[in-house]
Formats: sequence, C-alpha cells, structure tokens
Amino acid sequence: MAQKSWHLDRRKFLLGTGASLGLPFLECMARGETPATDRPRRFCSMYFGFGVGLPKKESEQAEWSWFPEGEGRDYTHNKSLEPLEPHREKLSILGGLSHPNGRKMGGHDTGDTFLTGALLTSKFLRNTVSADQVVAQHVGGRTRFPSLVLSTDGGVGEPTRSSTLSYDAKGRPIPALNEPRRVFDRFFGVGDDDVIAKRRRLASASSMLDRVLEDSRDLKRRLGSVDREKFDEYLASVREIEQRVERSQHWLEVPAPELRDEDRELLHLDADDEAPKRFIETMYDLVYLALRTDSTRVATYQVTNMADASSKAGKFPQLEGFKGSLHSLAHGWNKPEGAEKLGRWDRFMAERLAGFLARLDAAEEPHGSLLDSTVVVYGSSNSQTHNNTNYPLVLAGGSQLGLKHGEYRRFGADVPMSNLLLTAMNAVGVGTDRFADSTGPLTEVLG
Repeated sequence: MAQKSWHLDRRKFLLGTGASLGLPFLECMARGETPATDRPRRFCSMYFGFGVGLPKKESEQAEWSWFPEGEGRDYTHNKSLEPLEPHREKLSILGGLSHPNGRKMGGHDTGDTFLTGALLTSKFLRNTVSADQVVAQHVGGRTRFPSLVLSTDGGVGEPTRSSTLSYDAKGRPIPALNEPRRVFDRFFGVGDDDVIAKRRRLASASSMLDRVLEDSRDLKRRLGSVDREKFDEYLASVREIEQRVERSQHWLEVPAPELRDEDRELLHLDADDEAPKRFIETMYDLVYLALRTDSTRVATYQVTNMADASSKAGKFPQLEGFKGSLHSLAHGWNKPEGAEKLGRWDRFMAERLAGFLARLDAAEEPHGSLLDSTVVVYGSSNSQTHNNTNYPLVLAGGSQLGLKHGEYRRFGADVPMSNLLLTAMNAVGVGTDRFADSTGPLTEVLG
C-alpha cells in the first residue's frame, strides 16, 4: 500500500519528537492496515521453584490443590488459582507436561532447564540455549534491548541452582538483574550527559575492535590448522562484541521512552527483598513497561529458584507472614496443615501473576490489547517438591498470535514441555519446526 503524506516512519518519528511515547505504534506510524507479520510479538516467561500444593482429592485440603477440577472448558479453579478466574478466556492451564531430561535429574536441579530442556548431570553441567534467547535472536534487533532478564537473587547462581532462566546460544547463563532502580535506569533513565559519555566510550570501543580485526587477518595466515580453529573462535567473539557495539551506537540515536505519570506512580523502585509482595509486583511492572514501550519484546523473570538457604526468594513466605521458608512449605504439601499453607502461598503467587496479566490486558493497541500480542509462559519444573513431572503451567495471551484459551488441558508423559516452548516461539514469529527435544506443536492451544 502506498505511503500517505501523514504517515511517518517510526524511527524518524522518535528522532523528530525527541522522546518515544507510551505505545510503540501510533496511527501516524502505520501505513494503512499494518500487516500481521509486522506487528510487535512478545514473549515472556516467569518461573517459581519447588512446585505447588497437590493434596489428595479425597482429603479435606483438596480445595487447595493447584490444578483445577474437571477438564476442557468445564473446569473449576480451586482456591489456589482463583485469582486467575477473571482472565479465564485469555489463558490455559496445562498439566502433565515436563522435560524428559528433567525426569532424570535431581529433584531440585531442574530450574536451570525450564526454558532449555537440557540434561544436566554431575559430570556434564553445560546447558543449551533457552527459548527466550531464540526469540531474542529473531526479534531482538528491532528493539533497544534484545531481552530483559530478571530474577529475585540476580546474577547466574550456580549450575542446578541457577538464578537466571536465560542461556545464550552456547548454553552460557545470562546474568539476571534484581535491583528495580537499576533496571529502570537502564531502560528509561538515560539523560543527555549519559548519552554523550556513552557515545565516546562506544566510539573508542569500535576503533579498538577495528584494529583487532585488521591485525588478525595478517596473523591468521601464519597459524597452523589447530591454532587457526582456536583463533576463529576468538574472532567470532570479537565480532559478537562488535555487533553489540554497533547495536548500542544505533540505539543511542533513538531517545529512550518517556513514561506516563500514571506509570511512574505505580512503580516502587526502592522495593527490596524485605517486602516480597511489593518487590514481585515491581518486577512485574518493569516487565510490563519494557514490553509496552517496545524497549524489548522478550523478558524472563525467575520469581523464586531452586536454591535453599542461600536464596533471598526462599525467605519470601516468612517475610509475608507464612510460618516457614519456601523450601519447608513445599515439603509440607502432603500434611493436613501444610497443604493449606502451601496452597495459600500458591494463591499469593497467582495474585501477582493475575495483576500482571490485568496490566497487559488493559494496555490497548491498534489490534487488541498488549496481552493479545504477548505470549506468557508461567510455571515450575516441579509438581510437588522433588517431583520433576507434571509441571504446573499457565499459558496466557497471544490471542492475536494464533493461540486459543479457556481450557484446562492435560497431556501424557509422551508430550515434552519443549512442545509448549516450540508453540510459544512460533506464535511470536520464530518459524522453526524443532526446539530441544520437541516432537511438534501443541495443536490443542492453537486456534
């Protein structure tokens, strides 16, 4: 379709105004009807460790079971997931899925593989690329940041007790951010002085990389075959850095997004792990703002992990008035009093997720809500603690991306969780027929 006189290229619009507005696309940026393939597609995943409450159906505590009663569209939430009821038509509850490799691993060792499906053993601790980073490789060049990686504990943790969900193409953990103010400043707080300083640093880095690559050509001709292979690996890493420098230089020319007053008022950037409810909600808010301003289209948030005493998140229940750490609550799932305690914690977590989904759904875009163009994968890699099967999973959003919802679906052990990740990845436009040990898409959630 021919461009009309009042249509503006989005990048030119941002440069001309000096600040981006709240929504990534305005009418003046669209050339008539925006093709579905050009609309922003987002992916995010949230993870919690140690599983959920699953008391026996005949017990008095059955109402605190995480999984619903019934199946298909005729299901009923138990108390644990009641907060998700308002979003029923925009999410699916999934049961029975797990990573086959995870079934071979220790009961607390699988958080690292939630988005990878890899096998980690005491002798082999190398992970593989995570689903979010495959999406980031596909869409990351269209936004200021390829992805946003968050967790409560931050950093990378240690193998099998990771404090990040995200792994690069070589299976290396990507450090997670865990300080709300630092996340905010990185995504939304760049001032003019900072931009000038960054330009100078990037220009210096670019010049240095040019010299390295130029000198390497002469050196490579004098190397033997073994050294040449090692040197090629080195050059590949240099080129990777060069691409990041070029990317940073490009985005310095596009002003950082400017937030609305109502968005700033909702943020609690001084929230810390001493106030879990506010901290979790603030991290969710930062994911929401990063997606809504199109600063990134990929985000992960590890709310709690599989570490025990060393984890800040492990103390969250105690700080919210529950009698016991997350680990001790999880181990009490099959005890009369413990089942309700864990169920109430599951509900606490579901309330935070429900608030996040509500914010996404309230953000209107030209073709539905932000939630309609965002695929959300939420869950754990345990059902009960130490049990690496039947992951409790919620798939939400993406109604404009080919997903259909409103059901509780159960799958057999022959269906790997990688099928869910493959389906989510393709919904946001990756276009692949395989991920990890997948055997095909989950056709049951496709419209």
